[in-house]
Amino acid sequence: MVAERYHEIQKRVEAACARAGRRTSDVTLIAVSKTKPVEMLKEAYAAGARDFGENKVQEILEKSPALPEDIRWHMIGHLQTNKVRQTVGRACLIHSVDSVKLAREIEKEAAKHNMQMPVLLEVNVAKEESKFGFYLEDTEAALREIAAFPHVNIQGLMTIAPFVENPEENRQIFRELYQFFIDIKSKNVDNVNMNVLSMGMTGDFEVAIEEGATMVRVGTGIFGERQIRENI
Repeated sequence: MVAERYHEIQKRVEAACARAGRRTSDVTLIAVSKTKPVEMLKEAYAAGARDFGENKVQEILEKSPALPEDIRWHMIGHLQTNKVRQTVGRACLIHSVDSVKLAREIEKEAAKHNMQMPVLLEVNVAKEESKFGFYLEDTEAALREIAAFPHVNIQGLMTIAPFVENPEENRQIFRELYQFFIDIKSKNVDNVNMNVLSMGMTGDFEVAIEEGATMVRVGTGIFGERQIRENI
């Protein structure tokens, strides 16, 4: 079932790219495997998945020893400062940098490893109180401050759009972030690449692709409904 759903999502990614006149290779499908057992991740891997997204670093630590080494682990959940030490060097990309304070902790840890940690800044475009992230009007100032950290490399932006029944309701959210993404890219800020725009999930990833997403995060569409694990 996992393989069938993964291939179906891939086809929908391809169709959305075609509608937008984009190459399928420009969009990375991240299989959001939070709370899912290793067996299901193995099924997705066998179907071709190499990018997996986790909300908690504990799950990366638990699952990675039992899975192939070429998997790219994405940290997509809210990252607490006391979990930074475990995350730096294990995740290929941290999608959820939502404060300068968090970026400063990542800088300290990455410096210890003598490495640059790729990150995305999380932007709360809809200003939802339940979500983390910079408000759009505050993002550029934060980005410029974080860009001064030599061991943190800003690769782009991420957003979690509101949960809606009709994905068209989020089109304007994605469009606004894409416009900002392009604007920042044109300013050529040092230590800021602006190559990645992570937006869109199971319910709205096709609209996100049509509006410029380069990474989409799909969990339920691949693995089914989420299971709650009390030990994590």
